[in-house]
Amino acid sequence: MKCVILQPSYIPWRGYFHQIASADCFIFYDDVQYDTRGWRNRNRIKSAHGSQWLTIPVHHKGSQTEHRSIQEIRIACDRPWHQEHWKTLEHCYARAPYFADYAAQLAGFYERPPDLLADFTIGLTETIAGWLGLETQFLRSSTLEACGTKTDRLIDILQKVGASHYISGPAARSYIEEDKFNRAGIRLEYMVYNYPEYPQLYPPYDPQVSILDLLFMTGPRALEYIVS
Repeated sequence: MKCVILQPSYIPWRGYFHQIASADCFIFYDDVQYDTRGWRNRNRIKSAHGSQWLTIPVHHKGSQTEHRSIQEIRIACDRPWHQEHWKTLEHCYARAPYFADYAAQLAGFYERPPDLLADFTIGLTETIAGWLGLETQFLRSSTLEACGTKTDRLIDILQKVGASHYISGPAARSYIEEDKFNRAGIRLEYMVYNYPEYPQLYPPYDPQVSILDLLFMTGPRALEYIVS
């Protein structure tokens, strides 16, 4: 069984969904330390004025946020961020060929977002995977009671779900301990990200924006621009 373990992110780019498409089981790594400068609560979309950030505000209690796990992070409710994000998406993509195909269901996520960041981002990611036609099994690492740290912890998770093949992002080459996978009898594979361009509303072309840009522009053909 092929498995991917990745931290949940907010409306990730297409490489994230390429990993979902490549796996039989995709595990949201939600019980590791929250990264305040990562992609857990933010991503970029295309606008007429260039790339634009959408950032979900989270509760900060001094340095304590940096020592909490992703699953513990709560969304801040001191401003209507969900309404702002939805209005921005409407403004930027109303003219996109397939925006209307997804608008109603997507709007539902922004009407009453849950209290926990991971509940929102994971739920939205699973829905987008369904739009792409993916049938990958989803789990959360927090339900598996994994032991160890770093590579040992990954292997423990993989063994708990019966995985024989682990697919990792290429950046992990710098720190992953490959010999431990060999000893555990788990095949290790690194992703290669090399995607064709697709039409975007606002030039110049930007390959690093959220998956929503690809969906709104290519609709039912979106998966062709990910796995082809």
